[in-house]
Amino acid sequence: MKNLLLSAAVGDIAGMPYEFDGRTKDYNAVDLLLPSNTYTDDTVCTFACAEALLKGLDMAENLWNRCRADFNRGFGGHFAMWLSTKEIEPPYNSYGNGSGMRVSAAGFMARSKDECVELATLTALPTHDHPEGIKGAVATALAIYYGMQGKDKDFIRHHVLDEYYPDWSELSYADIKPDYYFDETCQRTIPAALICFLESKDYADCLKLAIALGGDADTLAAISGPMAYAFYREIPEELIANAKAKLPEWMLRVNEEFDLYVSQ
Repeated sequence: MKNLLLSAAVGDIAGMPYEFDGRTKDYNAVDLLLPSNTYTDDTVCTFACAEALLKGLDMAENLWNRCRADFNRGFGGHFAMWLSTKEIEPPYNSYGNGSGMRVSAAGFMARSKDECVELATLTALPTHDHPEGIKGAVATALAIYYGMQGKDKDFIRHHVLDEYYPDWSELSYADIKPDYYFDETCQRTIPAALICFLESKDYADCLKLAIALGGDADTLAAISGPMAYAFYREIPEELIANAKAKLPEWMLRVNEEFDLYVSQ
């Protein structure tokens, strides 16, 4: 498999126009290739965490440096404040969905369940050290890890959605969509993203389901996209080409190095 990290970036880029004023609940109105789409904070954080894991760098330091260098990408308020200090501050006990949107590298590169949990926790700890923040990262990474291991959707549902978010285990996409709203917490983003993946037919369908929830569209797509890619093993070429045309060189380099590491 190639372009593993792009599976998050493609979701982020596709969902970006639908995050705020463009929010929609119309699946058929979702266009994954709007000319205005580009990457946001979700992608910057994803690649910063992946680079740190890949090269053994200090997670907080790499996240802080890479995000400060590309600051105008829509970072959340508390995270932007964390970036704006003269020195790296301690974590601020966040349970925002930022821990889920930046964790995909952990799921792709882990060689065991225990390693997946460990790596996912590492990506969360610099800022999202609240138990719900860590749980959101771990659940997201495990869904990706199990997909990479060839587990079926029933297994992933039981070992991730049911285990980590039991209040959502009996809910379907049709159940949650009507009343779903913009929410930046792990508690309402991660299980929703899991349901989008579990009910999807392919990668593109997963992104459209996530965006059409009418919530935090780019983040929902950035979280569910890697789950879908790990499971389906295919992303439409036009989505990959669009992402590569919009990402900076350092991300493209990390993307290639990461693929090489995982394939070994």
